[in-house]
Amino acid sequence: MKELFVVSTLYQCVSLAAAIDVAALPETDNERILVLTNNAMIPEVTVPFHEAPGFTEAASRFDRIVDLSSLLWPRRPGEFGPREQDLDLWQRLLRSEWELGGDPLHLYVESIQVDPAIALARIFASARVSVHSDGLMSYGPTRNPVPLAVAQRLDSLLYVDLVPGLRPQLLREHDPKLIPVDPASLRRAMEELDRSLPPLALPAARHLDAGAGTALLLGQYLADLGILSAEEEVMLHRRMIEKAKDRGIRHCVFKPHPSAGPGAGRSIEAAAQELGVQLDILESSAPAEVVMQRLQPQLVVSCFSTALMTAKYLFNIDAAAVGTALLLERLSPYENSNRVPVTIIDAVLERKIQAPDQDGADTPAARRLQPLVEAVAYCMQSDTLAAVRPSAETYLQSIQDGPQMRYFKRRRLTKLQLPGGLPPAVGARPLAKVERLGRRAVRKLKSAVAS
Repeated sequence: MKELFVVSTLYQCVSLAAAIDVAALPETDNERILVLTNNAMIPEVTVPFHEAPGFTEAASRFDRIVDLSSLLWPRRPGEFGPREQDLDLWQRLLRSEWELGGDPLHLYVESIQVDPAIALARIFASARVSVHSDGLMSYGPTRNPVPLAVAQRLDSLLYVDLVPGLRPQLLREHDPKLIPVDPASLRRAMEELDRSLPPLALPAARHLDAGAGTALLLGQYLADLGILSAEEEVMLHRRMIEKAKDRGIRHCVFKPHPSAGPGAGRSIEAAAQELGVQLDILESSAPAEVVMQRLQPQLVVSCFSTALMTAKYLFNIDAAAVGTALLLERLSPYENSNRVPVTIIDAVLERKIQAPDQDGADTPAARRLQPLVEAVAYCMQSDTLAAVRPSAETYLQSIQDGPQMRYFKRRRLTKLQLPGGLPPAVGARPLAKVERLGRRAVRKLKSAVAS
């Protein structure tokens, strides 16, 4: 058997390396092949992650590397959705190009709901399929239904235990085997990566007083995704600086998101100057976790970046979030796959609902976070998570008029007939209007027939 590991970021590659190091993936004689994809919004102006320093060390756990992106160019991997009649042709092509022979395959893919993961699972129609998830989205529900032909071959979900003890909702409807990766192994893999990278170029840091604190600000490309306007994203960056300044920090390092465009850092420079804060913009492909090790910041600030949880639970660095309240209102539709990551960040960092203990102890805080995540996931995907409804009802009943209601939409609860919905008179108004229009149409039809 050959195992194909599909990755699109250096972080994912390091996460898989950590899983292999601690035998979360069992030792095997199977050939392990790393499949590269590039999901950047503008790949032409970004440095491919496999050309970044440190990639060679992370990829050393695999027997060899193949590049799906170069094979598909100029089409992007996310646009790769072959027609049904072409699947056999693509399988012959990939088996030939990647020297797979006729061996059985085990696919480890990311983002199972979309291409190229679905495309590869369809092409290799007899392969076992596992999902590896390195971010907070593993705690959210499956965004799109997985085709039955793929779902029947689902084997496991491999995920980094970023929020200690919190159980993922991804693919819960298919009951995959859950394989958590110890965060300590991820930290060791990041330390190894750190040793292979050049020093950080931070001009402003050279002029700081000894002992002055630094804040690491992590950008997210929310305007590019249409979640925020460009002006709102500028204001979000400003609030990051203000958050650091409120903590007495006068030096910030801004790291744009790896998939963001080349101008991602320009808007924040003017805000830093106006607020009297020294700013370095870090143009580095190194994962945020490596930058944390190098920088040893006093504070890490972002909106809902996964790195906020690695800062808090992996490196014991103070973490703060900005803009989560706006995102909870703005994300649309309610099923938006960013909703659970935003919910977790807001609940843990803003509302101070802590994660379960490392040993899984059933603390009061643990009892609040897990049911919250499950209830939000059910409201997002009630059809696929029908089995979760009783616990969602119980949780919603217990938080009526409490601060946790910020994570739910009244009309969504009304539609699903859950506790906390709109009063009957308000919720029934649209239906009553439809009924009145229907009765009026019936009367007109009867009049027309009678005449």
